[in-house]
Amino acid sequence: MLRQALRIGTFAFPAWVLLASLLALWRPGIFTWFSGGLITVGLGVIMLGMGLTLEVDDFRRVLRRPAPIGLGVVLQYVVMPLMGWTVAWALDLPREFAVGLILVSCCPGGVASNVISYLALADVPLSVSMTAVSTGLSVLMTPALVAMLASSRIDVPAAGLLLSTVQVVILPIVTGLVLRRYAQGLTRAVLPYGPFTSVVLITVIVASIIGSSRAIILESGDLLVVAVFLLHAGGFFFGYTLARLVSRRVPTARTVSIEVGMQNSGLGVVLAGQNFTSPLVAVPSAISSLFHSLIGSVVAGVWRANAVRQGARRTDAEERPAVSVP
Repeated sequence: MLRQALRIGTFAFPAWVLLASLLALWRPGIFTWFSGGLITVGLGVIMLGMGLTLEVDDFRRVLRRPAPIGLGVVLQYVVMPLMGWTVAWALDLPREFAVGLILVSCCPGGVASNVISYLALADVPLSVSMTAVSTGLSVLMTPALVAMLASSRIDVPAAGLLLSTVQVVILPIVTGLVLRRYAQGLTRAVLPYGPFTSVVLITVIVASIIGSSRAIILESGDLLVVAVFLLHAGGFFFGYTLARLVSRRVPTARTVSIEVGMQNSGLGVVLAGQNFTSPLVAVPSAISSLFHSLIGSVVAGVWRANAVRQGARRTDAEERPAVSVP
C-alpha cells in the first residue's frame, strides 16, 4: 500500500511542481525558508539517490549499447546549449536571465526524465544510462559550455562552476555507488523512497526560488516564460527528430527526446546561487523545472496512448525493454 502511494506521488511530479509554484507566487514564505545551503544539501540528496540506483551493470550496459547512449548525450550537450543561446539572443533577454537560461541549457539530463520515460513506455534503461553518463560529463561540460556561450554577457567563474559540480554531483553519486556496493541492506531499505524523495526536494527547491524571485517574475515573467518554453519545446522536438533520423527506432527517439528536453534544473539553481552574485540568474532554472515537467507529461501521455493503440507492448528486449522506475 505504501509503495503504491509513493509511486502515485512520484508520477504526480508535474502536478506537485505546478501547485507549489502557484503557492510560492501567492505566499512566498511557505517555501522561501528552504534556501542557501539547504538547496545545496537537497540537490546532494537527490544525486545521492541517483547513485543508489546505479551499479556496475549500468556501466556495462553503456559499453554494450554505446551508440544510442552516445547519441543522446551528444544531443544533450549540443542541442540544448545552442537552443539556450539562440533563444536568449532572439528574445534579447536581460543579462541575468540570458545567463541563467544558458546555464540551465548546459546542465545534464535530470532524474525526472527517467520517470517520464517510464510513463511514455519508452526505454527506461536507456534513459537511466544517458542520465548517468551526461551527469558524469557535466563536471567538465557544464562549466566549459557556460563559459563559452555566456562569457560575452557576464564574467563566468568557470573554476567555481567546476568545483560546485564536483561537490553537488560527483561526490554524492560516488557515495551512492559505494553504499549500494557495501551497504546493500541499507540501500534496499532506502531505495523505495528515493524517487518520491527526489520529487519532494525538487518541488521545494523550485518553489523556493520562484517565491524568492516573486516580484521580478511577476514584472517580467511573460518574456521569461516564453523563453523557457521555447528552450524545452525545442529540446523535445530536435531531440526526437535528430534521434529518429540517426537511429530510425521510435523507442530510442522518444527516449532521447525526453532526455534532451528535460534538464537537471536543480543543478542549475545551485550553480547559479553559488557562482553568480545576482539571484536572478537562478530564476530560469526554477521555471525550467516546471515547464520541462509539464511538457514531458503531455508528451508522455500522447506517446503512451499511441504505443498502447499500436500494440507496442512487446517482449522483445530490443524493441520494448522491461522497465522499472529507478
